[in-house]
Amino acid sequence: MASAQSSAEPARPRSSAPETIPSTKFKCDGRTYCSQMTSCQEATFFLQNCPGVKMDGNNDGIPCEKQWCK
Repeated sequence: MASAQSSAEPARPRSSAPETIPSTKFKCDGRTYCSQMTSCQEATFFLQNCPGVKMDGNNDGIPCEKQWCK
């Protein structure tokens, strides 16, 4: 006598919010200085994602401390 096995996957818990990939309104566009930024959020994005930026003079990971990220 063969035993019956269920091939159904276990149910995943449902989230009340739809799964989305966060998008950003910023993109690397060649700007490198704090004077070219419009917010701390924008400067942080550039520091973390764009090559050649000059926004963290003391190398503490916080950009534009005098202008935006006080």
